[in-house]
Amino acid sequence: MRALRSLFLLAVASVLAGCGYNTIQQRDEAVKSAWAEVLSQYQRRADLIPNIVATVKGEADFEKSTLESVINARAKATAIQATPELVNNPEAFAKFTQAQGELSSALSRLLVTVENYPNLKANAAFQDLRTQLEGTENRIGIARNRYIKSVEDFNSFIRQLPQNLTAMVFGYKPKPQFAVENEAAISKPPTVDFGAPKK
Repeated sequence: MRALRSLFLLAVASVLAGCGYNTIQQRDEAVKSAWAEVLSQYQRRADLIPNIVATVKGEADFEKSTLESVINARAKATAIQATPELVNNPEAFAKFTQAQGELSSALSRLLVTVENYPNLKANAAFQDLRTQLEGTENRIGIARNRYIKSVEDFNSFIRQLPQNLTAMVFGYKPKPQFAVENEAAISKPPTVDFGAPKK
């Protein structure tokens, strides 16, 4: 009887070792860690925006609509509760990434518009904030790439045999992936106009 029980425990241990359960746990944790870094960088960007807005507001005739679009996009992006569980909810993940994409677009428009304001371009405080923002955008890109890789590893692993059975039993589903915000727009070739130069 004791030998039978030992044999049964050995069989269970070998099945668990071969089913990929532990590796699924490791890869799930890698996704969570990568996602936490993405959130950290997005938060860093959100924290910089009030300082940028305050500096730009000092420019008397700065375009109000451009500034308001940044303020509204930040409010929308920070209103979404960014939790580690967001990576298990594709709909919430899509809303979050869309809001962050809108904020990126609004910030890009703001930085392009600043080029028309020499006083802002010469403002040392604004230039420092701009440098910090550009550095943060780079960190966001790196963090997103790490997340993409960890999700790719997780998703491909849980689709293979026998891990797919283990994932099904324990309720592990593929994680959502970042998507290009406007796939239709980037699939069109750019329009090139060699018309007369503007005066």
